Amino acid sequence: MKIKFFSWKTILLFLAVVGPGIITANVDNDASGIATYSLAGAKFGYVMLWTVIPITLLMILVQDMTARIGIVSGKGLADLIRENFGVKLTFLIMIGLYIANLMTTIAEFAGIAVVGKILGIPAFAFIPVCAFLAWMLIKRLKYTTLEKVFLILIVFYLAYIISGFLAKPDWNAVGASVVIPEIKFEPVYFAFLVALIGTSLSPWMQFYLQGAIVEKGLKIEHLNFARLDVIMGSIMTGIVMFFVIVATASTIHGRIDVNNLEEVAVALQPLAGTYASGLFALGLFFAAFLGACILPISTAYFICEGLGLESGINKSLDEAPQFYGIMAFSLIIGAVILLIPNISLIPIFIISQVINGVLLPVVIVLMLLLINNKKIMKEYANSFIMNLFAIIGVIVLTAISAILVITTLLPQKL
Repeated sequence: MKIKFFSWKTILLFLAVVGPGIITANVDNDASGIATYSLAGAKFGYVMLWTVIPITLLMILVQDMTARIGIVSGKGLADLIRENFGVKLTFLIMIGLYIANLMTTIAEFAGIAVVGKILGIPAFAFIPVCAFLAWMLIKRLKYTTLEKVFLILIVFYLAYIISGFLAKPDWNAVGASVVIPEIKFEPVYFAFLVALIGTSLSPWMQFYLQGAIVEKGLKIEHLNFARLDVIMGSIMTGIVMFFVIVATASTIHGRIDVNNLEEVAVALQPLAGTYASGLFALGLFFAAFLGACILPISTAYFICEGLGLESGINKSLDEAPQFYGIMAFSLIIGAVILLIPNISLIPIFIISQVINGVLLPVVIVLMLLLINNKKIMKEYANSFIMNLFAIIGVIVLTAISAILVITTLLPQKL
């Protein structure tokens, strides 16, 4: 299918297809992602900016395979894994993903709580309201309408780009750091390097993207536009990552020692101005809120697909009670955990990182087997070149995941 750019038909068709790729990639810039980027910039300045381009390319590679599998097969990823690799493997992956997603959902509400604290709003008031709003959006809206809401929320990621400019960076130093990798042979540097890559590719992304593509009803004729959607989403994610690092590197690095998102936002105010601090907090809120919406949906997708149950936002509560029940439970647990006085979130985040680190290479290998299955993919299977890059990507991700698990279980002081 050839695409004739700059024709109204092409533009309208693309607008009808766009959504799953952009949403999935951008939601990966969630509360934990913003925290990782912020602390990397605060602690190392512009040094780690070189990672943005390879991480973006790796994301495009993996998400492109996910989109093709979803469109050509017309099935969700968990559904295909169950059909082709058996119930036992599907169940093991499902349990691991469920625990990891639940922990990540808690992390999203932790990000919301940080914004509430910055604004002076008590957590016991702010978090339940946000959880209820997320539930109402998911329950009340059909998929196409909900997708438009998510796309509108993504616009608020512009706050990070504006914050980056308000921080008045040294653009010559920024440019040099992007194109010339600077490696520091320090344990903390490698811990952040692994964390940057690990936070940019999570197993849940593949299940949500494929589930959204199937629910949206995209067909073979939409394939090129869906791939463009994935590319745009990955590039947008890379841009946000770039500007978050730039903002904190330009203002905080070498001046103040920060260890969490609240300290980052507060530190930005005297160093970069009230607007930069406010925009950073605004971006964090919408990033965390969007994640709090998407993670429960992803969880419900893969559990219901894996068990062969009815699923989909277009289904009513009566038609898919388990689907909505799983989402509701994830939201309730995510919100309630944050309201427990003096709870330590560190063990929760450690468990989440370890499980994601173990599962990601497994999920990618299964995707590679699926995308090279001619019975499923026909002429849309991977080419030799695509397989070569994908295998290299799997090797890199496996190594990174192994290091991530080790450094998480044996943490260095950051």
